[in-house]
Amino acid sequence: MTTDAGWLDVAEPETVAGAAAGEGRLGADPGPVPAPGPGAGFVPGLGAVDDFVHALTRPAQAGDTALSGGVGGAEALGPLVETVLNALAEGARRRSGPIASGRPGEVAAAVAEVFGGGVPVVPRPAPSAGNGGPSAGNGGPSAGNGGPLLPGVGAQATGGVGAETAGAAGATGDGSVLARFVALLAEGSADPADPACAAHLHCPPLAVAVAADLAVSALNPSQDSWDQAPAATALETLLLKELARLVGYEPDLAAGVLTSGGTESNLMGLMLARDRILGAATGRQVELTGLAGAGAATEPATATGPATATATEPATATGPATATATEPAIATGPATATGPDAATGTPAALRPRILASAAAHFSVQRAAALLGLGEDAVLPVPVDRQLRMDVDALAAALHGCAARGELPVAIVATAGTTDTGAVDPLRACAALAAEHGAWLHVDAAYGGGALLSDRLAPLLDGLGLADSVSLDWHKLGWQPAAAGVFLVRRSETYASLARRAVYLNPADDEEAGYPSLLGLSLRTTRRADAFKIAVTLRTLGREGLGWLVDACHDLAVAGAGAVRAHPRLDLHAEPVLTALLFRYVPAPRTDAPRPGETAADKAAAERADEINAALRRRLLREGRAVVGRTELPGEGPGRVRLKLTLLNPHTTPAEVERLLHAVVAAGRAEEEAR
Repeated sequence: MTTDAGWLDVAEPETVAGAAAGEGRLGADPGPVPAPGPGAGFVPGLGAVDDFVHALTRPAQAGDTALSGGVGGAEALGPLVETVLNALAEGARRRSGPIASGRPGEVAAAVAEVFGGGVPVVPRPAPSAGNGGPSAGNGGPSAGNGGPLLPGVGAQATGGVGAETAGAAGATGDGSVLARFVALLAEGSADPADPACAAHLHCPPLAVAVAADLAVSALNPSQDSWDQAPAATALETLLLKELARLVGYEPDLAAGVLTSGGTESNLMGLMLARDRILGAATGRQVELTGLAGAGAATEPATATGPATATATEPATATGPATATATEPAIATGPATATGPDAATGTPAALRPRILASAAAHFSVQRAAALLGLGEDAVLPVPVDRQLRMDVDALAAALHGCAARGELPVAIVATAGTTDTGAVDPLRACAALAAEHGAWLHVDAAYGGGALLSDRLAPLLDGLGLADSVSLDWHKLGWQPAAAGVFLVRRSETYASLARRAVYLNPADDEEAGYPSLLGLSLRTTRRADAFKIAVTLRTLGREGLGWLVDACHDLAVAGAGAVRAHPRLDLHAEPVLTALLFRYVPAPRTDAPRPGETAADKAAAERADEINAALRRRLLREGRAVVGRTELPGEGPGRVRLKLTLLNPHTTPAEVERLLHAVVAAGRAEEEAR
């Protein structure tokens, strides 16, 4: 896959030279993952951080009220950054593994102790039964193990117990609070850079991206007006053109914005679909008038079966029924039996529908609810074993919508499901969307990273036909969160989000050449998250980032081989991207009924689910591994699966195999405990 010259194609010369010389070569074995030693954990010995704090901190040179910007900002930040780096190292040393050992209540109690300075406070009354509050013994921190958050406020202000000692725990100007809190955070974090931390789409960020993010934090630009972020505004605009080209859009015709992640991006895609498709069908500006009168709720339909025998022909579309249509066609099917609305001439019971696979992200339903369509507007389309959307089932569901007089507002295709990394057939989805006049939104929050790899990019064939796309570079892009991107193929489809705020983007400013990004986002104050992505792309280029993607894909393939080779592990499906779905297989019980009996099968499936769920918690409790847990679509027992999401390109196949052996050991321990 080739693109025009840009950040994605060119890395700094010294970076390429370093890679060619083998510096930082991926795949180098960093050594075995140490298991927590005796007494290690989040709670025991936490006070030992005090000694560390006194050893590394120094009085703040510019005082606690020093600012991070201006000519003196760097000087004020210098010693504080050094304190943070040292505290990060100390916290990681104390954690000594992927996650601190201990139960949630123990971790919460330790955090409360540091959070409040260890000063006792007036115990709050115990919550009464049924009020939704935590009851005694629920694992949460007990009253009295933390002090007031604001020194000099709280118990002291009210004259309560601990008022005198609260003052003693007041503000300090020597950096010890910063060191103690950072060490606490590092010790109590799940570390995605550890080879045994592989549960979620939670990447270990590149150091260069984190360093770039520090600059953004120090300068604090906000993207809602040019005069708050002159350079960052221009940089985001340039970056989005590069990313539009990467997904297959024409950069000068596309538009987009940086988002907090896939959930926000999916909401934006479905909002524009609602406004454009439902608005055209009803003759209203839905974003202004709302949904009143635009449709009436009916019983939720399912997309699991073919259309009924009374189904009519699918509604024709006003646009060409091809996958290359530049505008989503508007369905012109017959109105429902309730007749047209007298005021508008549009169907009075037009029921909007969103079609998404049964494995689509839950944010699709959440977005439907927020947009006033209701979660029941989402029709789940069946998937195959790989969790890819079944195209025939999608076509049947669309025909069913036409038969019932419903309006398919959007089809949501997934490029990289959370559990298996499956990619829906994008080109076929685009053809069906064009045929039925629906908006096509592709959730490529995970799979979008495959565009960086020559090997995996073909999986996303047809992505450029989508009306809108979600990307998350804090998944398969190694950026610190948040680094979401939302793109539309044609900028005019963004019209319903346009916004004029006279104190941010007055018309005369824009006429004078001062650009505004305000009308591209759901948010007002917005961080310059494009900066770290731009620095990373310019540093590594597409080739360098593609190398990281391929390394993680290789790990998943190797891990699948290790699962297949182990008699107590069962692989669900071959990995598509970097995720690996499997389960631990308990030994058959000698006292169980004969195989083949329904009751026995159900009991065995329930037992397998319980053991797989419990072994994951055991690994967490012991601080040995962070492994994912999910459930396959469907009903009944036997659907619990474990998951490795491999996003650390420096992990080795041997480390993945050791992690799988730890899973087996935990499974056997759970069997013995039952």
